[in-house]
Formats: sequence, C-alpha cells, structure tokens
Amino acid sequence: IDDLAEVDYSLSSLPAVFQPFIDLDLKGTVFPAGNYTASPYVVAPFTVTDQSDSMLFLAFSEYFFQTSSFAYYTAGAFNMTIAEETCSYFNISTEIFGSIIPEVAKYSVTPYPVMLKLMANEIPVISLEQDSFTVEIQGSMEVLAVLPDSTTQSLFTMNVAANSSISLNIFDQKLMGSLCLNR
Repeated sequence: IDDLAEVDYSLSSLPAVFQPFIDLDLKGTVFPAGNYTASPYVVAPFTVTDQSDSMLFLAFSEYFFQTSSFAYYTAGAFNMTIAEETCSYFNISTEIFGSIIPEVAKYSVTPYPVMLKLMANEIPVISLEQDSFTVEIQGSMEVLAVLPDSTTQSLFTMNVAANSSISLNIFDQKLMGSLCLNR
C-alpha cells in the first residue's frame, strides 16, 4: 500500500460465475510493512446486499479496516510531531497557552514557539455502521516550548479520547465525506 503497510489478499472461496456477473470473494489482511505476523482480529462473515445493476461492486469488512488500523498503529503512523514551521502557520506559542493555562504563563514569561507531539496510545477502533463508520482513537498530546538554543522543555501533557463518525456519499461523480466529532 505504502512504506508503512502491505496488503495480503487471497481467494476466500471459489469464484461463482453467472451469466451476467462473476462473484469473487477475496480476503484482504493488512500488515505492517515487512512484518507478516498473525492478526489479532478474527474474520467475521458478512453479507452484501444485491447490487446486480452495478458494473463493479466493492465491499470492505470491518476486518479489513481493523487490520489496517493495527498495521498503521504498529508502524507508528498515528504518532506525529507538529514542529515550529507548522505551528507558526497557526501562530501557536507559549503566550497563547499561557492565556489559557496560568501555570504556563508563570513558567514562560518570554513567548516561545511550541512543538506538539501527538501519540496514539492504543490501536484505533474502527466500526462499520449502516451509513457511516466510526473511528475511536485514544492518545496523548505533549506540548513543548522550543527554547532559543533549540532544546525543548515540556509544558504539559494531556490525554485525548476522540470518537468520530465518517459518512461517504457520491455527489456529481465525486466521492465526498462528512466528519462528525461525536465526543
């Protein structure tokens, strides 16, 4: 798929050939790149509604998304550092945090740029629903002041738990998504 994940796919049953179509069932498992370990998830069978009026119909199970989440988590894709260059675009500094959190204002009288370290603490959970899918992610964010000598000083760390629903629709032959932060 990319530098972090690979997909292994195989037929899960013999192809069914009918006059107007071929039914081809594949089992796809996503692994961290170069690490073909057993998946911690169990494949659950699922049914697909009849879509005989479509030229091509693809269906993805929760298993595919769960193994994808596991592979990217294992590879560290959910850990990122937002450095000064990006933060300066948003103008984030210790002065901004100091106006919200009094302890930061006491520590940092001189405004310094900040660095944000975002880390997933657990494998994100992806659940398929009728018209959308839900992503639950638990992580932490560490806020660090970037001092004049380029060293960093941790200001605070906070835990974050997010639950979002994502719906996909096709409008004017374009795939459009809507994101809703549930909590």
